[in-house]
Amino acid sequence: MSGPQVIVVGAGPVGQSAALLLARWGVRVLVLDQRPGRGRGGSKSICQQRDVLDIWAAAGAGRVAEEGLAWTTARTYYRDRELFSWSFEREGPLPACVNISQTRTEQILDAAIAAQPLIEVRWNHEVTGLSQDGSGVTAHCGQRLLRAPYALVCAGARAQALRSSLGVAFSGETFADQFLICDVRADLPGWEDERRFYFDPGWNPGRQVLIHPCPGGTYRIDWQIAPDFIPTDIDISRKIRQIIGGRPYELLWHSTYRFHSRVASRMRVGRVLLAGDCAHLVAPFGARGLNSGVPDAENAAWKLAFALNGWAGPELLESYHAERHAAALENLEVTTATMRFLAPRSVAERTRRREVLEGGRAAEVDSGRFAEPFWYVDSPLTTPEPTRPFPGRPPKGTPCPPAPGVILPDVPLPGGRLREFARDGFLVLLGDMCDSRLFAQVLGKVIRAPLAVRGLAEMDGTGSLAGRLGAGPDEAWLIRPDSHIAAIIPHAGPESVVAAVSRALGGFPDT
Repeated sequence: MSGPQVIVVGAGPVGQSAALLLARWGVRVLVLDQRPGRGRGGSKSICQQRDVLDIWAAAGAGRVAEEGLAWTTARTYYRDRELFSWSFEREGPLPACVNISQTRTEQILDAAIAAQPLIEVRWNHEVTGLSQDGSGVTAHCGQRLLRAPYALVCAGARAQALRSSLGVAFSGETFADQFLICDVRADLPGWEDERRFYFDPGWNPGRQVLIHPCPGGTYRIDWQIAPDFIPTDIDISRKIRQIIGGRPYELLWHSTYRFHSRVASRMRVGRVLLAGDCAHLVAPFGARGLNSGVPDAENAAWKLAFALNGWAGPELLESYHAERHAAALENLEVTTATMRFLAPRSVAERTRRREVLEGGRAAEVDSGRFAEPFWYVDSPLTTPEPTRPFPGRPPKGTPCPPAPGVILPDVPLPGGRLREFARDGFLVLLGDMCDSRLFAQVLGKVIRAPLAVRGLAEMDGTGSLAGRLGAGPDEAWLIRPDSHIAAIIPHAGPESVVAAVSRALGGFPDT
């Protein structure tokens, strides 16, 4: 393999995803990791939502969705009383969420990487600094200097030296309370497809416990514990017994950690992009960590590929920061509100929480709003349409009506899913009144980036897709390579679509 076009720093799931997605665009990738090899960790990040499963399927790692446990019901308790429950609604071919250990996810991603000749992984390569000039980035690995046109840093939360070398601040806070997490194998009838969240149970008074089912009859249990508590093996056994009673069990792994809420000041510095925990840390209630890091990787991958191929204008890479930094700030806002409810810090917050829980005010209980895709409605790449305004976040479990910036609904089609047609470049979907051949001819003359033009009526063979999407007969829908809707254009003509594509590319490249 000739020299890399992108250096990916960090071989965790975000770096793995980035490498696979870059290779999918034909980009040569060098992955560097300071560890001697893949470690044997525990469950770590376990909840993967539908849109991340979709990204992994496109990257060649669809086994994550196949092997994961698709739990259906979430129950929330106050002490020994159930406050409420809710269930996922299946909106498309993929499950709303699966639970699978991060260790297994990494193994699946490793297998996909091993089958990809455009990716090289080097362990025992600690990147201590990054320098750049007008033509590329140099990664400093001790005495070794490695170079590529671009770098994507996915080195995790402890990448302070790299952030500092780039002049990136990482401000925020650390929560005092600890959390004990255990992976336990046990037979718990009735719990196999339920997530259970307990506020102030008798066996963890004043704090929370979260129990998630995982594949193979295993369960992930999280206990909130005091800041100075150091759990012994006896303590751990007692805590497990308080939940499962006298049933036999096997303790597979355990660890303690503290939550952090931090966001990088910049996610793009010249030719270097930051992704995943290197760029943002949030409390895990709502599973917004890895479920945000993988979309970082996808957003970065297609934009780096377009920049390397000369398909896009100079503002495309800067839009990575605009879009993913906004996503990080939204996740920070959501998870900070959750932590104020889970770990109140003032008398007023503690009083309100007690009143909400004792009063059974389910609508005000915040145990973490589950991860959602960030919608690029305010992105510089999105063409707004006044007749299709973004209505704001819908209630939990309710799909958002399609609008510019929102992710495309994943409608099943003969032989696949709608989003699968939107992964190879830009996709223009046309209503019945639009001439597909004319649009394709005009667009093909001015756009160098990969682009396909399809009539909605031909997509599913029945002509019903337009109705399912709510698309008008004279509309053109422009879909980005990450399946987000860049524009919905009424009374569309080829020129208006060209303008929307130009905007979605950050301007046309210099010719």
